[in-house]
Amino acid sequence: MSTPDDVDPTRPTTPDAAYLRSMTAATARAVAAAEPLGSAHGGVAESVRAAITTASTQAGPDLVALSRDLHAHPEEGFVEHRSVRAVADLLAAHGHRAEVGVGGLDTALLATGGSGDGPHVAVLAEYDALPGIGHGCGHNVICAAGVGGFLGAASAIGTLGGRVSLIGTPAEEGGGGKEILARQGVFDDVDAVIMLHPFTHDLAMHPFLGRRQLEMIFHGVAAHASAQPFMGRNAVDAAVAAYQGVAALRQHIPPGDRVHGVFTDGGARPNIVPDRAAVLFYLRSAEPETLRDLAARLERIAEGAAELTGCGVELRWDTQLPYLPIRHNATLAGRWAVNQEPCGRRPLPPGVVPDFLTGSTDLGNLSFRMPAIHPMIAVSGPTGALHTTDFAAAAGSTAGDQAVLDGALGLALTAADYLADAELRAAVHAEFAAAGGAIDVPAYFD
Repeated sequence: MSTPDDVDPTRPTTPDAAYLRSMTAATARAVAAAEPLGSAHGGVAESVRAAITTASTQAGPDLVALSRDLHAHPEEGFVEHRSVRAVADLLAAHGHRAEVGVGGLDTALLATGGSGDGPHVAVLAEYDALPGIGHGCGHNVICAAGVGGFLGAASAIGTLGGRVSLIGTPAEEGGGGKEILARQGVFDDVDAVIMLHPFTHDLAMHPFLGRRQLEMIFHGVAAHASAQPFMGRNAVDAAVAAYQGVAALRQHIPPGDRVHGVFTDGGARPNIVPDRAAVLFYLRSAEPETLRDLAARLERIAEGAAELTGCGVELRWDTQLPYLPIRHNATLAGRWAVNQEPCGRRPLPPGVVPDFLTGSTDLGNLSFRMPAIHPMIAVSGPTGALHTTDFAAAAGSTAGDQAVLDGALGLALTAADYLADAELRAAVHAEFAAAGGAIDVPAYFD
């Protein structure tokens, strides 16, 4: 079959960007018309706000330098040794001792300001990078802003009462550092957690999906593919049937669900009926219950594919820890939105930016243990995408620097609001209880 002279048959076609353009235009209209999230609570006194703002401003150059340093020296999950040491050194320079290696993780960190039995809020820092593209998820911004949020709130802890902690959580990118630390008791006396994430827009709340992993390993019977194929049981046929079964399932799952997979073993040689094949799937869903249902449906597909081809099947769940979706706390997120207004930002409520522009995070696991917020702060243009080299560049740009400064102030003031305003705290925890309260996360998918 001939092809036009200007078409290279060895290259893929370029995806049509018409839908992306339409979505971007619609989102821009929605953003322009939307009202930012507000708060019915007053938060911390104005005099304390002013003192925290001053402290945050003074720490600003150090925070930007930290962000730039992490960006220039990216480290992957569980081996962020240089990164966590840079955080500890900055804290020490500002008079705070950090314990590195908490919860059994060499690159986890804990620093606390204040004492006593009062309320305890933790600001979270992530600092792991992605293989090949560095800080394509902007964790350098997350970390530096988190450090700044802690320093700002800790500067007024004598007035606020209670405690504020900075908890450095390794390996968000698939490793589940927060879940590991939670299982080791690091969050046992924490009442609420706050953090931010860089993005394309300023959002007070944005959905993140729960995520599980399933590897289907099919076991067949090897045979000579030409002489005696009838004596074989083809494991690749089973894996292909499972992959096609999942493709058919996609029409019948909730709109927010996602299933994507790759073949991890497809046989060795064409002249041998493969006796082993495997396919790895990621499953994502917006609710814990729908994620559990999606998992059950994939199990049945695997079993059916094995029965269809006469193969056996082994199911390996969650070689990396499962992530729950984020349960947002709108009461606390409202204070974040108010605290971003002095920075000229207008964090928007859910539903303005399309919900499907999302991924998964282990912060979701904490959000089902205690009230949590995970607002998004803009560092790139509206068509940016996380986990790309373009987003990595944005995270290391002057826009990323500004997000560090604005985010640090927002986190500091939000932590101060939580500690100082008893009515706010009561409303935060009432909302959490009304949503179902704390669940046993490790046992949820057993």
